[in-house]
Amino acid sequence: MMLFHKDGKHSKSHFTSLSVLVFHLHLTRFCKGEYQLIGSSRPIIAALGDDIILPCLMKPVEDASGLTLEWTRPDLSPRFVYVWRSGQELEGKKHTFFERRTSLFIDELKTGNISLKLSKVKLTDEGNYRCFIPALERQTSVQLVVGSNVVSTPVITLTGIDEAIRGLVLQCESTGWYPEPEVFWLDGEGNLLSAGPTETVRGPDDLYTVSSRVTVEKRHSNSFTCRVQQNSTNQTRETHIHVPGNYNIEIE
Repeated sequence: MMLFHKDGKHSKSHFTSLSVLVFHLHLTRFCKGEYQLIGSSRPIIAALGDDIILPCLMKPVEDASGLTLEWTRPDLSPRFVYVWRSGQELEGKKHTFFERRTSLFIDELKTGNISLKLSKVKLTDEGNYRCFIPALERQTSVQLVVGSNVVSTPVITLTGIDEAIRGLVLQCESTGWYPEPEVFWLDGEGNLLSAGPTETVRGPDDLYTVSSRVTVEKRHSNSFTCRVQQNSTNQTRETHIHVPGNYNIEIE
């Protein structure tokens, strides 16, 4: 049997404590168990100078304007790319790399859109970004891949003669690449040719110039292709050359 004070204070206190506990448990479950952040399962590919959006959406939809919101790059120090707290941006926490280049869609926070806009993309922006809501202990990651938008079409030149096999030495060169690309030589039927090692030079602008040489013999088509490609940015450039079947090789 439970004893109660005549004034009912014990009963009221017990009921109040129980109500607070139930409310706290409900709030904890609602905040941490109901929500998730949706980013992008595929890398976001951007060209130098682009303005791009790194997606981050609350599901189910909820007003995020009153929450603390963080965009970070874990490999940097400080790691903060953008911080929203108490209804405003905390610019003092932002890494200097991102000054005046990152923003949220403030009017869309009320619909759970926490996506980050990154302006004037640089090569140093490439990396993994984290969208995080501390109060909900929820996060998602987005990978950004930066590619060059000034890559050149490969140039093929005749650089010499291989006297041993009476073949021609062709050189292929292409500039303005980022990240570093691969170079392939193909014959007229699309078969890969065995070429020497690719020479790579990284310029002061961090862009790559690549060159490759191959020795070719007479084939029934005498057509050859130099292909330069960067898989992570889905960029490919190629040049074809046709060597006349009656070319003369003079051996001194």
